[in-house]
Amino acid sequence: MALFVFNSASKMVSSPLVILHFILICVTLHCNNLAAAKTNLRPNIVLILTDDLDVSIGGMIPLVKTKKLIGDAGITFTNAFVASPLCCPSRASILTGKYPHNHHVVNNTLEGNCSSIAWQKTQEPDSFPAFLQKHGTYQTFFAGKYLNEYGSKNAGGVEHVPPGWDHWFALERNSKYYNYTLSVNGRAQRHGQNYSEDYLTDVLDKHWLIRQAKTPMTNSSVEFLDNAYRKRWRTLLSVDDLVEKVVKKLEVRGELSNTYVIFTSDNGYHTGQFSLPMDKRQLYEFDIRVPLLVRGPDIKPNQTSSLLVANVDLGPTVLDIAGYNVNETKMDGMSFLPIMIGKGNSSTWRSDVLVEYEGEGSNISDPACPLLGPGVSECFPDCVCEDSYNNTYACVRTVSQAANLQYCEFDDNEVFVEVYNLTADPFQLSNIAKSIDQEVLEKMNHRLMMLQSCSGQSCRTPGVYDSKFRFDPRLMFSSLVPHRNKLRQTLK
Repeated sequence: MALFVFNSASKMVSSPLVILHFILICVTLHCNNLAAAKTNLRPNIVLILTDDLDVSIGGMIPLVKTKKLIGDAGITFTNAFVASPLCCPSRASILTGKYPHNHHVVNNTLEGNCSSIAWQKTQEPDSFPAFLQKHGTYQTFFAGKYLNEYGSKNAGGVEHVPPGWDHWFALERNSKYYNYTLSVNGRAQRHGQNYSEDYLTDVLDKHWLIRQAKTPMTNSSVEFLDNAYRKRWRTLLSVDDLVEKVVKKLEVRGELSNTYVIFTSDNGYHTGQFSLPMDKRQLYEFDIRVPLLVRGPDIKPNQTSSLLVANVDLGPTVLDIAGYNVNETKMDGMSFLPIMIGKGNSSTWRSDVLVEYEGEGSNISDPACPLLGPGVSECFPDCVCEDSYNNTYACVRTVSQAANLQYCEFDDNEVFVEVYNLTADPFQLSNIAKSIDQEVLEKMNHRLMMLQSCSGQSCRTPGVYDSKFRFDPRLMFSSLVPHRNKLRQTLK
């Protein structure tokens, strides 16, 4: 989990030891002149980033306090999506404001550029925390999960502190609740399994992969998933308590009225949907749609917005709140601050976003599931696998007054296409790729290639259902690089 706080006074949010009990990222405005600070107050910003919190299968139900203290006190976005339904690529998009084809993090491995040396050299210096620190206006604090391979010995170990952070309390490698190691400003700090001291949340029809799932699920699988679902809800109660503590702490300090509090997740999750056990990585709503709740100055309470936003927008929004020109960055996303404070124009807002994922698979067969052959990964005991090397896809997710559509292409031998009308089919049961109008398919294919070739401002051009969209079939395979090769480019 993570949180960003920007404070217009020169006082740190709390001592690092207290902050660790909340698992936060904090960014605090640095001001030595308190008199000047009072006349030119910039807002604090707190970003709470949860891990694998879905919105489609009830993930927000246990978070009663969170909805009351953030959503009811501000705005809830009902169409918030991630650029990739996997932790490391998604978190990289949040930090850089870029789509995966521009930050080049494709999965959770070092080989997939997750916290690799290449990432550290080419992308971390352009992250929004680095931008804020570079301009000398904000003091920054991070605590919690960073990137899945952070702390790997082959990528600098826990001694590496990414640029942009004044105070750094980061989890080594992937999520753990006990027996984990934190990098405390570049020094290893190990934790055991004492709940009160060490529990991390308190301290800090389709594509073949779907068709291979066994339907109906076995009784043992159903029982396993039911237990997993209950445990997820129990964990979320700690998240809810964390949010309450953060908001109450800001209130006691007199900072709440000048603080933006943002609550979201790095991706969704599934537990049994389409007979898949439990994971993310898939193109469906339960994996790519996330909660997004924001409260703060000039945001009226009890608002709901159906405008389309994505996690590539978080960086630009934070910079916009801090008073910086997003157009001076290399970010693909756009600030949704105008939407929150009632100054945005919904008629000119974007109507589509890009979702990308590159599948992972082993070169050898799983001994327990020899019939599946090589190329699969994340396999469960009943030989149902969550991922494969050709589970590589790119999608255009469209939300507009005219359409609620998802168009996806797979990079496999079938060149498999999935298309869903989410208005008529909200659970994505019927792939309409073979029945939808051919012209729509061509336009969506064209738009997909445009987005997979975009960078910066070109990622914010009109979508298929925008009045300003222009479609020229002659451009489809001439000047544009097909997406099939885009995600497999070798890292330089």
